[in-house]
Amino acid sequence: MNAVRPEQPAAKQALRDSVKKLRFALSADDIQEKSRAVTDRLLSLLDGAGTVMVYVSKPPEVDTAGLIDALLARGTRVVVPIIEKETHSLRLSYIEDRDVLVESTFHVPEPIGHEIPASPADLDAVIVPMVGFDRSGNRLGYGAGYYDRFLAECPEARTVGIAFACQEVETVPHEPFDRQMDAIITESESLSCSPPGVRTKLKYNDH
Repeated sequence: MNAVRPEQPAAKQALRDSVKKLRFALSADDIQEKSRAVTDRLLSLLDGAGTVMVYVSKPPEVDTAGLIDALLARGTRVVVPIIEKETHSLRLSYIEDRDVLVESTFHVPEPIGHEIPASPADLDAVIVPMVGFDRSGNRLGYGAGYYDRFLAECPEARTVGIAFACQEVETVPHEPFDRQMDAIITESESLSCSPPGVRTKLKYNDH
């Protein structure tokens, strides 16, 4: 595996700080309006998917509450992550209702006490949070590597990053082993980022 170039962590952190400021500048009303638009695009993209992992949002991320409710209402199996700080990893749980979610690690809502274990192999798609992104599908995360480690466990699952349009940057520093998103959804557009012939089938209608 190639070593990360020494300048990359500093470059990523500077970029992360810059984009976070833009996101924090959004009003609560802006976040809700833009989140609804993202949800509408995602529901179309995921039509027919059997099992979808969705991160549970906290402000000022794209709000996923409406997405989770809509997926459950149409019979999609919904999996959410539970953060394991000690190992910088994620474990998975099905949920049948958002009422089981309580604020937990890093103030992220999790189904503590109501876990229904799930496996990465169960997933058709993973909805991934992003601090920033570029149009090639490179994702800027929070820096702790939780999703980098997790996505290596489910190479066949489609990865869909969601963010607000203001979080787009020209280039996210990346290495060849970094997992690019198959698609990126904002309130204004849907980007298909998969290289030709690789996980391009993001519609599930014919499954």
